[in-house]
Amino acid sequence: MRIRINTDVCIGAGQCALAAPEVFTQDDDGFSELLPGREDGAGDPMIGEAARACPVRAITVEQG
Repeated sequence: MRIRINTDVCIGAGQCALAAPEVFTQDDDGFSELLPGREDGAGDPMIGEAARACPVRAITVEQG
């Protein structure tokens, strides 16, 4: 699995960090980013929910 955040689209709503705090965080400006070493989702079952919760669909999850 590979997770990507489109930083050009992200508005910093933080829903991803609320849904999957072991994978997502927010930078100093409030925009979403992946925690270091979590680019593959680290097996977190909430990755899909985090992507769905994003109000601007800035998160994509690629399987395989």
